[in-house]
Amino acid sequence: MQILQQKKLISLFVILMIGLIIFVFSKISYIFTPIKIILSTVSIPIILAAVAYYLLNPLVDLMERKKIKRGYSILILYALIIGLMTVLIVEIIPVIRNQVLEFVENLPKYSEEAQRLFENWIGSDLFSQIQQSLGFNDPNFMNDISSKAASFFNNTFKGIGTVVGAVTEFVLAFIIAPFILVYLLKDGKKLPPYFLKLLPTKIRPRTSKVLGEISHQISSFIRGQIIVSFCIGVLLYFGYLIIGLDYPVVLAIIAACTSMVPYLGPTIAITPAIIIALVTSPIMLLKMVVVWTIVQLIEGKFISPQIMGKTLKIHPITIIFVIIVSGKLFGVLGIILAVPGYAVLKVIVMNVFQGFKNRTDWYEPLPEVITQEEITVNEAVIKKDN
Repeated sequence: MQILQQKKLISLFVILMIGLIIFVFSKISYIFTPIKIILSTVSIPIILAAVAYYLLNPLVDLMERKKIKRGYSILILYALIIGLMTVLIVEIIPVIRNQVLEFVENLPKYSEEAQRLFENWIGSDLFSQIQQSLGFNDPNFMNDISSKAASFFNNTFKGIGTVVGAVTEFVLAFIIAPFILVYLLKDGKKLPPYFLKLLPTKIRPRTSKVLGEISHQISSFIRGQIIVSFCIGVLLYFGYLIIGLDYPVVLAIIAACTSMVPYLGPTIAITPAIIIALVTSPIMLLKMVVVWTIVQLIEGKFISPQIMGKTLKIHPITIIFVIIVSGKLFGVLGIILAVPGYAVLKVIVMNVFQGFKNRTDWYEPLPEVITQEEITVNEAVIKKDN
């Protein structure tokens, strides 16, 4: 009993100390402003280099197994990437650039046309009949819908403009990231052992196991998500091209990029496609919906299960909440990193919890309780056998 009381006092003391530390840090948060600026500056190139590392490292390992030195393997990969980028810049980028410029130039026109069509639909006889059958006859209700629709269209295009503007901030990161990537590809395998040497000997095996699981989770997510997003972009491009929708390249690129965000990404990607199809014609809108539905079915039933599998083992509802909360806290970068960040945190928490279970008897199974009825039955069976 005395030991139990001591444990309670220690737990209470630890909680009070944590609260005191949080309170003190909240009062002197300005001290951490330079650290925050430094981290925000270097985080983007490091993240880009890490993503490229998980994509390219298997190729470097493969060439190393083929008796090609690691330095030469990296050189060959960089030469191939530079050649591929040259072809893209010379042949493909001009086409994409023309469509992007035309798309951005026509955004206000599409927004106004979509608002006008929506307002005309609200004022139609069919909508009036639906409204009366549902019992919504309040004129203020219709005004609210119209104003919210206008706000939705405006915010959609403002959001797209914000994303396009944010892309320019990655230019510097793209210049720095290749230099970081060279060192990661060359000496990346030396980092975990070096890190483990700094830790106490007793916790090195479990820490090594946690680092391995984290690396596996991140690499599986990055490779799988990029392949899935690329497949979605290609399928939508050919689908939009077949039905004759305007700006197929731009819309496919938007869909491929936003598909990096599970579940919420496709909802964001479909918005500009719906508006352009709606402005074009109702038939085009129907065709676009059919193409989008087919692509989502192919992705959900065939591509994702084969490529992604169930590596992350995270419930879809959990993913949606994690993305929403992370987006509120950290913006666009938080939305992109929400799922892999949660996967890493889950690995750490699960291993800490498992270690806690191994060290305590709190989760030991309860001893079997034999009821009086079972005792009577057992005695009867013994007497019968005798």
